[in-house]
Amino acid sequence: MTSSSSSPQVRRATILDVAAAAGVSRQTVTRAMNDMPGISASTRERVQQLAAELGYSPSRFAKGLVQGARTSLGLAIPDLTNPYFPAFASSVVEEATQRGWNVVVDDFGHGSGSGLDAVARLGPQVDALVGYLGASSTEAQSMMGRRPVVVLDFPSGQAAGLISFDYAYAAQLALERLKSVRCRRIAYLDADLEGPATTRGLAVAAAAADAGLELTLRRSADSASAAREAVRSMLEHDGRIDGLLVFNDLMAAGALKALHDAGRRVPEDCAVIGMDGIPLGELVTPELTTLSLDLRAVGRAAVDLVDHLISGRLQAGSPDSELVLKHQLVLRQSA
Repeated sequence: MTSSSSSPQVRRATILDVAAAAGVSRQTVTRAMNDMPGISASTRERVQQLAAELGYSPSRFAKGLVQGARTSLGLAIPDLTNPYFPAFASSVVEEATQRGWNVVVDDFGHGSGSGLDAVARLGPQVDALVGYLGASSTEAQSMMGRRPVVVLDFPSGQAAGLISFDYAYAAQLALERLKSVRCRRIAYLDADLEGPATTRGLAVAAAAADAGLELTLRRSADSASAAREAVRSMLEHDGRIDGLLVFNDLMAAGALKALHDAGRRVPEDCAVIGMDGIPLGELVTPELTTLSLDLRAVGRAAVDLVDHLISGRLQAGSPDSELVLKHQLVLRQSA
């Protein structure tokens, strides 16, 4: 989203729609929807029936203002079996808890689930939403109405808030490191997700072209076992590869196993760099050099954005609601 992008459109019925349909004031609708005294039972029943017909439900934030409930934050995660996401979720929970908020987590990445399924489940329970929602970002914001959605790692989304990562900078850091340790046959293992290449993969390819490097590109499913098999196949095809950059640290762990299986020493025969900076990188042998994100900073940024959007200190879709964070190269034994 650019600064010229329009703010997310609200498609859900509002309290004013219900008030107009019932011929009552906004305050009466509030009393009816929150079972407050001061109105007749027949008015309460009529307002609630019209609200149901219009598809209106008060946000938990609005109910919190009336009833004194705590803010509830939804967290949509695509795969809690990938160590990156529990680490990120932990940082969000820590930051939200310090504000006295509740956090409701939905792991939508298994079976036929989608980000929109998570939004549908979380929507009735929460005042705002944070998640890795990808191409579903715009529709997710529409489903949430005026309640803010903060989307990570999808800068073209149309959500209230966006947090993206400077992959061009990260790719440059990694390739410069591989060149500095005299790697000449460099490969990149991308994740086999939707589309011809991931945002990370496109950034690595562009950085390699800018540096005049010939880059071997392979893809695999986003798992250690799939990456192990992909690197095994890669080495059978071209055993001269001496530098390997991998989509994430989990896949990089699989790559290290493949290199060990093939009798290739790391980093002497082939240097390896992962991405994300999860604790797993310090537990493998050799310890993994990685492009690390400060996940505490990412969680803090996400919760701060939600806080500022709910309070009105930031306008949904404004330039100030879009953040770009950078990786740092953490040097360990593998490169």
